Amino acid sequence: MAKSIKKGDDVVIIAGEHKGARGKILQVIPAKDRVLVEGVNMRKRHEKRTQDSEGGIVEREAALHISNVMLQEKWEARSKN
Repeated sequence: MAKSIKKGDDVVIIAGEHKGARGKILQVIPAKDRVLVEGVNMRKRHEKRTQDSEGGIVEREAALHISNVMLQEKWEARSKN
């Protein structure tokens, strides 16, 4: 796993369906080498009603593999050359 990527970092998606998208890291899942990026790879989930929420269809971020993500500073430095 890339140790340089952590929660709160600004990143760019460098491969896959969402290539070029930017966002903040919401969560890092080191055991699976995956990250959740804010506003990227949105999926619809059917949630059951609980005491706190009404339930229904909710859009949430799905995990991306960490190799498809690069820190925004590194991406911008790379594109300047």
